[in-house]
This record gives sequence, structure tokens and C-alpha cells, in this order.
Amino acid sequence: QVQLVESGGGLVQAGGSLRLSCAASGRTFSTYNMAWFRQAPGKEREFVAAISPFGGRTYYADSVKGRFTISRDNAKNTVYLQMNSLKPEDTAVYYCHALARWGSFSSSEYDAWGQGTQVTVSS
Repeated sequence: QVQLVESGGGLVQAGGSLRLSCAASGRTFSTYNMAWFRQAPGKEREFVAAISPFGGRTYYADSVKGRFTISRDNAKNTVYLQMNSLKPEDTAVYYCHALARWGSFSSSEYDAWGQGTQVTVSS
């Protein structure tokens, strides 16, 4: 229902930082739980982080906890992913997606994805 465009990816050295943005169209953005997922070459798409409609609740995959921060600005219809202390294993295409409900963090529940944004972390 909501159209999403990811941006902000790039090439960064291990230990560096990037901020990803996910811009949404429509007037109902603030009603959605939002999440970031990623897919590395040859691997399944995996959950990264989620945020509730007004930012009161967040949830992170263990692999990124303490390094990544998800946030949102509903006035701008945008969700962000601040990525710090990046590691080569963070290399992936990053996607944002609205969640069907809080707790629906499995990427297998969703079958429609945008283009994503490429994050490459060099070692």
C-alpha cells in the first residue's frame, strides 16, 4: 500500500558509518510499523531492525544490536537506519518494508520488495 524508496548506501571501510533512508509516499505512513531487511550475495534476506509507528518501540537483530539505530520522521515520511562500526559481513542490499504487524519480522512473510540500496563494507 505504501511506496518506498531506499537510498544512502555506498562503499565504506570496516569501522565506518552510513545512514540509510527510506522515503515513503502516501498519507498513512505513521500507521505502519517499519523495518529494514538485508540480503547478502548467496544468502537469504534477513531482518535487521524494526520501529513502531511513533518510534516508541524498536527491535534489532542480534547481529546489529549496539551498532545500528533505526529511527523515523513521520513528518517526512521517512525511516532511517544509522549504521556504525560497520563490518564486512554487513555487506548486503538493504530494503525497507512495512510490517504486517509488530512481531512479523520474518522476511519470508513478505514477497514484494523494492530495489533496495547497496551497502558494501571493505575489509
